[in-house]
Amino acid sequence: MGHLATLATCSLNQWALDFQGNAERILESIRQAKAAGGKFDVPLSYPKLSPEFVREQLNSSGAGYLKTSLRIGPELEITGYGCLDHFLESDTALHAWESLIDILNDPASTDILLYPYDKEPPNLRQDIGMPITHRNVRYNARVISFNKTILLIRPKLSLANDGNYREMRYFSPWKGERVVEDYYLPRIAHKLTGQKKVRIGDALISTLDSCMGTETCEELFTPNSPGLGAGLDGCEIFSNSSGSHHELRKLNTRIDLIRQETLKSGGIYLYANQQGCDGDRLYYDGSAMIIINGKVVAQGSQFSLAEVEVVTATVDLEEVRSYRSSKSRAMQATRQPAYERIEVDMSLSKDSVEVDPLISPSPELEIRFHKPEEEIAFGPACWMWDYLRRSQQAGFFLPLVRSILQYIFLWFARLVGRVVAPNYSVSVTRDFLVDLLNSEGPSAYKGFEGNALSDGVQSSGSGGSAERGGFYLSGGIDSCATAVIVHSMTRLVYKDVIEGKNSQVLKDLLRIVGEPSNSTWRPSSPVDIASRLFHTAYLGMAENSSPATRNRAKGLAKDLGAYHLDLNIDTIVNAITVLFSTVTKYTPRYKMYGGSSASNLALQNIQARLRMVLSYLFAQLLPTVRGRNAANAETQQPGSLLVLGSANVDESLRGYLTKYDCSSADINPIGGVSLKFLEQNPQKRDVSKACYSQDIWFKGKISKTDLKKFILWSSTSFSLPVLKDFIDAPPTAELEPITDTYTQSDEADMGMSYDELSIYGRLRKIEKLGPYGMWSKLLHTWGDTLSPQQTYEKVKWFFRCYSINRHKMTTLTPSYHAETYSPDDNRFDLRPFLYPGFEHAYKKIEERIAAMGVMGTKVPEGVGAEGKKTV
Repeated sequence: MGHLATLATCSLNQWALDFQGNAERILESIRQAKAAGGKFDVPLSYPKLSPEFVREQLNSSGAGYLKTSLRIGPELEITGYGCLDHFLESDTALHAWESLIDILNDPASTDILLYPYDKEPPNLRQDIGMPITHRNVRYNARVISFNKTILLIRPKLSLANDGNYREMRYFSPWKGERVVEDYYLPRIAHKLTGQKKVRIGDALISTLDSCMGTETCEELFTPNSPGLGAGLDGCEIFSNSSGSHHELRKLNTRIDLIRQETLKSGGIYLYANQQGCDGDRLYYDGSAMIIINGKVVAQGSQFSLAEVEVVTATVDLEEVRSYRSSKSRAMQATRQPAYERIEVDMSLSKDSVEVDPLISPSPELEIRFHKPEEEIAFGPACWMWDYLRRSQQAGFFLPLVRSILQYIFLWFARLVGRVVAPNYSVSVTRDFLVDLLNSEGPSAYKGFEGNALSDGVQSSGSGGSAERGGFYLSGGIDSCATAVIVHSMTRLVYKDVIEGKNSQVLKDLLRIVGEPSNSTWRPSSPVDIASRLFHTAYLGMAENSSPATRNRAKGLAKDLGAYHLDLNIDTIVNAITVLFSTVTKYTPRYKMYGGSSASNLALQNIQARLRMVLSYLFAQLLPTVRGRNAANAETQQPGSLLVLGSANVDESLRGYLTKYDCSSADINPIGGVSLKFLEQNPQKRDVSKACYSQDIWFKGKISKTDLKKFILWSSTSFSLPVLKDFIDAPPTAELEPITDTYTQSDEADMGMSYDELSIYGRLRKIEKLGPYGMWSKLLHTWGDTLSPQQTYEKVKWFFRCYSINRHKMTTLTPSYHAETYSPDDNRFDLRPFLYPGFEHAYKKIEERIAAMGVMGTKVPEGVGAEGKKTV
């Protein structure tokens, strides 16, 4: 006879240091977990579920009822995972205990009102994450309780301490597997529970009918995860509280690890995760799930605006015991060292004599994975919504800028260079340049969109050297993607408002758009929402900006519903130049007019950096101009807007931007996006070459193919046909004219392709290679097409560009993290920003090339990958 138990896990949108809000979300998840026990369908998000609703569902379904017996939550859910150095403060630990006591003492933890057909006390075991200090050592721990009694404090054994994670900065790993000690409770806990001390360490919980153990986030990813040993010692139910952030395709890895663990040794696995932006660059992507013996029987959403999402499943404990009947497992289990067990007088399942034929185990589900383009659409959109509502701002401002004056100068310079002698002197008048706008050269630029937020001069800073003097613009995909992600956000908000399941979304929306809390206004569409909170501006130069480009920006803004402005910035650009000349008696000139490289850069940087200043001016005052909150009796404050950026990760790695230009913003939803990757099908990858070949298989990677798919997917899914115009725009800096035989690309300007740049980035960050190691690796990877000398020159050029521009990363706009080789200087990629030359490494490479003799410089001829010599 089976032993059925209903178990619950959840995803919570916690916020670092929001103790009151975090505690309320935990309590709400407990209420929903208790209410969701049984066979009926329940909407698992705010508003709170009433007892009347539960009774109605039970009566109408005709189903039996099996109360939920176990609830687990995310890692460090009381404080929020992202407290960072606040974990070092004693206040954080104190407030965590205060919150825990409030939770344990709340009627939601013991009230049986939501159990209309069960008069017994609710056997709900709670698993809550919080920091714990034991003998003056801080631990990342989970407090397991039952009916106001703390059963066990389980500290984390293996800490996450790479990439975005720095847990060892705040916590220490527990002393070891199966080590258990006494923990003396603080007085506030003693007063509630009556307990003086509890056990702390790596132990199991034994109920009357089963045994439960725990893993915490990173422990699942370790080669010898704790669940394996605990499973051999008879643990049947594993809970995992996580604070795991989103990266492209990372969910696949996460589910594979859980399935593999339970496929090998059997068991029931409950996975809980945080969901949302809790105050920094990461988006925690939920996906709470329950798995039994490798089968997924419950799966929550990966992207959601809900504050609380509870996932429940009814499982049969006998299925685990049957699965573990193999002799090979039994042989290992007899040699497994025993865990200490904490006994609790409760059952997860009903007694066999209380069998209800209307209750059955939850069936296996087909695992839901989002397409990469859907992940791009929903992940950053949810992150932006959380940031917007929690920052208490009035909306977004996205500058759409374009200046083709420098293109005209360069086009004319190229024209002159082709038809006259290089030293030929030409006098260029303003009228000539105006006429030039209608000529073949400048017209070639019409139809391209400028991207204010990744425009910039390729320089090492305000006074540094530059490889090329020019004003670099995006090819259009980046800024288009940023605007579409805002549209995706408004669609998610509109859906939740219309469905009426999430009252918090409506409450936040009313405040953001300047409506009083009791307003009857409701949006009629996502475009209606955008018209109240999304602002764009085209910052051009009079007579130098293409009408086609202006119209294109205006058309996109109209389709998305943005409040759009079109203006020219000539007056302020000229004023700055005149001011400088008046003060210094020096008139800067472009290089083609006899000016120096320094003045050439300075003149172009004026426009770039003024756009940043203007963007923040408009962001601060547009809500006032539009009268936000003017008729709101609750507040008269107009507020301000968040400035959006859209620089991509590859350009940041290469330093392909100007410091403090329009790459400076408040947040950047695509800052972890790689602009271009080789466009091969990731399902047809050669794993032996994947890191260095043309495959796209690293989680977190958004390739050019993915980005184009996202725009195409959005054009259909979001009914935005205008997006198709952006697809074929080439990634180009547009510094030189486009003719029938020549199109300049930013790859040529950078001296490397985006394909090569992505490989350099992965080798540098993921493979942790310096110049010598990178050259040694690429020597074999590229040996069929490049000589060792050519490979060396490419590696040397990359490290030169990277090192002289690294300082720009210290001012990078906070960006949504989606990339495993991101150069984010905040905490993901910690490096110096003032580099010496890599002369020692270069000398070693040169010595090896010299030792190769003629083979060191010989370019392979007619040798394909299959014909390469192998060792």
